[in-house]
Amino acid sequence: MGKAAADSGLVASANDRKPTLVAVSAETKHISVCVCSYKRLGLLKRLLACLDGQDTDGRFTYSIVVADNDHLKSSKVVVSEFSATSTVPIKYCVEPYQNIPLARNKAVENADGDFIAFIDDDEFPVNNWLLALFDTCNQYNVDGVLGPVRRHFDEKPPKWLAKSNLYERRINPTGTKVHWLEARTGNVLVKKEVFTVGESPFRPEFRARSDQDFFRRKIEQGRNFIWSADAVAYEIVPPARWKRTYMLRKALLYGHSAHLLPICGPLNIAKSFVAVPVYTVALPLAFVLGQHRFMTLLVKLFHHLGKLLALLGINLIREPYVSG
Repeated sequence: MGKAAADSGLVASANDRKPTLVAVSAETKHISVCVCSYKRLGLLKRLLACLDGQDTDGRFTYSIVVADNDHLKSSKVVVSEFSATSTVPIKYCVEPYQNIPLARNKAVENADGDFIAFIDDDEFPVNNWLLALFDTCNQYNVDGVLGPVRRHFDEKPPKWLAKSNLYERRINPTGTKVHWLEARTGNVLVKKEVFTVGESPFRPEFRARSDQDFFRRKIEQGRNFIWSADAVAYEIVPPARWKRTYMLRKALLYGHSAHLLPICGPLNIAKSFVAVPVYTVALPLAFVLGQHRFMTLLVKLFHHLGKLLALLGINLIREPYVSG
């Protein structure tokens, strides 16, 4: 590996929202881009096309790892087609048991870079995605960087959905510290050293939120993660996710998974006990104000309901995860 010129960068301060400036030197590194996939062949093909030819500015190399969570190996044909035409190295592996944390662990096992990037198979990044993550990580001298995920519709969605904030995520300024409740593996770069050797980074008991749990544990260990507003990825929201039933099932699953996190203490449960009847009473007014407000409130209601059902030992979502 060749050496790049030394850069000036920023190092995170424990108490400041934005880190302070110090000099940092960087060597050319390798990034393993990890993609977990399950029967989304068209979307995976689109993602791989966007990963092909990422701008590196000559400062790092990268390869791709696809962890197929389908025991029938449905994604193998897409990976083979990509490998036949691209100069970007790609590795294919299979996690036959349908479980998102296990698929993520399988991807990490097969990653050999100095950095590990994660992006979902229903997303696609801008051309400078990896470069923005890499530059921010080096300039701020942190353990990892998360980028914003913006929703994208290939087809014109219903007016109420376009008007709502469903599938929207907050975009934080570059340098802002990451709170673990906002952390995810949908768009992130993490130093390989953050992943403890011999330890499964993502816990399989989480059907959702295993990424939040991972970042929570790492932050508690003293690791620092920040945001980069420039490392943009887009999440495709297909018609299957416009369905109200999909949104509500997803909300139930995320609410149910909250009981595995430390946020689900007595105070948080008490809030859900209050929120469920209050939101239920408010639904007619929200309906009058518009479908976008009604559905936003209903999704919140089902999230709180999921937490309470978990407390009672009731699980309404039997699938390993809600896909759409």
